Amino acid sequence: MQPLVNATVYIVDDDAEVREALAWLLRSRRLLSEGFASAEAFEAMLHARPVQKDPACVLLDVRMPGMSGLALFDRLLEQGVVAAMPVIFLTGHADVPTAVATVKRGAFDFCEKPFSDNALVDRVEHALHASAAHLEALRGQQQVRERVADLTDREQAVMRLVIDGLPNKLIADELAISVRTVEVHRARVFDKMMVKSAVELANLLRELT
Repeated sequence: MQPLVNATVYIVDDDAEVREALAWLLRSRRLLSEGFASAEAFEAMLHARPVQKDPACVLLDVRMPGMSGLALFDRLLEQGVVAAMPVIFLTGHADVPTAVATVKRGAFDFCEKPFSDNALVDRVEHALHASAAHLEALRGQQQVRERVADLTDREQAVMRLVIDGLPNKLIADELAISVRTVEVHRARVFDKMMVKSAVELANLLRELT
C-alpha cells in the first residue's frame, strides 16, 4: 500500500520517548507525523486549524495526565471528525477491554503495547486510506450540492418530480406547463447534474442524505 501525499499521522502521547520512536518508525515508511504531549494540546491544534483537506489519522494513548485519550475520543466523536480522522488507540494490556469497546463506538483500531512495528504501520496506512476515501466522498457530495444550487427553481421542481418517478405528462400537469417544457427542463437537469437517467439522478442525490 503506497503512502498518500500530504497525509499526516498525529501522535498523542505524554511520553516523549514514545512519540519520538513512533515518529521515527513512521518516517521509515515515508509517513509524516506530528506529536502532541497531551490531549489538550492536540485539541487546541484542531480548533486553530482550517477545515481538514488532507488524509490524517490519530495514534492516541489511552491513559495520559489531564484529559485522557478516551475523553478526547469522545470529543472527536461529538465533533463528527472520526471518519475523516480515524483513531487508533495505543493501549496497555489492562486497557484492552476498554479499547475494544471504543472500536465498537467508532475507533478505527487499537494496538496493544508493546506492539509490532509492521502491524502498527499497516493499520496506520489503512486508516489513512480510509480517511482519504471519506474526504473524497465529502468532496463529491459538495460538488453535487453545488450542481443542485445551480439549477433554477423550475428545474429543481422538475427534478423532484422526476425523482418521484412521474412521467413527463404528469409532471406537466403538476406544474401547469407543457410537456415540451418539461422535456427541456428535464434535459437541462440531467446535463447540469451530469447524469443520463432518472435512476442515476436519484442515486446521486440519495448520497447527500
